[in-house]
Amino acid sequence: MAAQPEISPLLIYSPKSYAQMLTHLREHRLVALDTESDSLYRYYPKICLIQLSVGARDDNSDPTGIVDYLVDPLRLNDLSALGEALAAPGVEVIMHAAENDMLLLYRNFGFTFPKIFDTQLAARILGWKQVGLAAILEAQFGIVSDKRMQRTNWGKRPLTPEQIAYAQMDTHYLPVLRERLIAELKERRRWEESLNAFAQLSRVDYSTRQVEERTFWSMKSVRDVPGDRLNVLEALWQWREAEARHQNRPPFKILGDIALLEMAKQLPDDANALRHIPDLGTAQVERYGATLLRIMHEGQGHPQPRPPEYEARPELMLDKTAMARFDALRKWRSDTARERDVQPDIVLPNSTLLTIAQRNPTTAAELATIPELGDWKVQTYGPHILATLSVHTPRKNR
Repeated sequence: MAAQPEISPLLIYSPKSYAQMLTHLREHRLVALDTESDSLYRYYPKICLIQLSVGARDDNSDPTGIVDYLVDPLRLNDLSALGEALAAPGVEVIMHAAENDMLLLYRNFGFTFPKIFDTQLAARILGWKQVGLAAILEAQFGIVSDKRMQRTNWGKRPLTPEQIAYAQMDTHYLPVLRERLIAELKERRRWEESLNAFAQLSRVDYSTRQVEERTFWSMKSVRDVPGDRLNVLEALWQWREAEARHQNRPPFKILGDIALLEMAKQLPDDANALRHIPDLGTAQVERYGATLLRIMHEGQGHPQPRPPEYEARPELMLDKTAMARFDALRKWRSDTARERDVQPDIVLPNSTLLTIAQRNPTTAAELATIPELGDWKVQTYGPHILATLSVHTPRKNR
């Protein structure tokens, strides 16, 4: 089993150290990357740390030959050169569960990644049962992560030794893990499949991703609130959102959901009654009590909010024949996933099955026009998909 790295990471927070790091990065085609944000401490979260690791000599088989960098975006004004280095031709960026980091890095700094190796996705293609990074680091390298750091404030400076050690672990072993995954992928003849999956990941356009709207309807147990008090719950929610934005703190650190739901249900009418609301502390009553009583009183005079018009499950919009194709494709996918010992979405996600059922392609060429499939899946799964569609499509329609 591997030991903790003997060499501490290099902290990058000055223009000089940043320039030196970029010079080193540009010498390598493989760069491991991860990020840490302050989402548990801010209403408007931001990336507070970028971890990078590269082989000292382009040799990624030995973790002792890895150089680790911790880049501080809170102290550096312009990271565009880093984005250009990571997007340079021939550079492959190694991430674990890449999608979230790719989205955050795009929104924060405009980064894009033409070539990705996602270690979690590779592990899922291999059918590994434990695919979280902490579990993999322990199983592969004997490294036990400090779980306390998952809730630490990454926006606070200076970073503690514990934060630095934890952050270093997130990327230090990724180059070595990549080598092990590639070896197993090739041995089990899943290498081409993984390349197809990584290419699909790199083609995601994050500029089209909408920021999800926050509403009180997303709260757990909202249906437990009587219908004639939803106006109060909505008023309390809107006040909490405004207060969280004003303080730039996560809403749950203003008041918890349980307190909002119970206030809407019980309608306390004085400070003493507020003190009996579950999950509402004395300090919160003293700070916000008068405001909460006013908000609840005003909320009772508001019109009742209309429930959102939830979109029906897309497959329910299919006609009877297309629905039969969709069901048949799901059964084929389940059987295939079971045979390959992977999760069904690794074969194909529901959204792709839905597109296939709607378009009803009759040839491999038509199947290839569905961009989310990719060449490997068209070649490997195409004959089975077309055969499944043929059985469940009336002859007169073909």
